[in-house]
Amino acid sequence: MSADALKAKYKPVIDFLSSRGAQIPHLHEEGGKLVLSARVHDEAEKNRVWDQIKGVDGNYDDLKADIQVDASVPAPAVTYTVQSGDTLSKISKQFYGSANQYMKIFEANKDQLSDPDKIKPGQVLNIPNA
Repeated sequence: MSADALKAKYKPVIDFLSSRGAQIPHLHEEGGKLVLSARVHDEAEKNRVWDQIKGVDGNYDDLKADIQVDASVPAPAVTYTVQSGDTLSKISKQFYGSANQYMKIFEANKDQLSDPDKIKPGQVLNIPNA
C-alpha cells in the first residue's frame, strides 16, 4: 500500500492525535507499513490512541506505532456541551467517576459560571484533567 493510502486509512488516528495536542515526530511509509511515532500526555491518552487504532483496523499489521507517554506534552483540552437535565455533579460523575468533583469543573469555568447550580443547555464547559 502506498504512503498516501496508508495515511488515508489511518487518518482518523492522525486526526485524533492532532486534535488532542499530541506530538507526532514521525509519520511516513517504510517497507509497506505506516510508521507512526507520537508522544501523548499520559497513559490514559495513550490508551485512547490505541482504541482509535484498533477502531480503524483491529490487526493493524500495516502500521508500526510507537506511542510514548511524555508529561511535558500538554494535557488535551476536554470540553462538554451541557444537555437538558445536566448538573455539574452529573457531569463530574461522567468524567471523574464521582459526583463530588463538580467544583473542579466549576472552578475551571468561572469565566462563564457564577453559580455551580446554574448551568444551561448549550454551554460548552472545559473539563480539567479528564
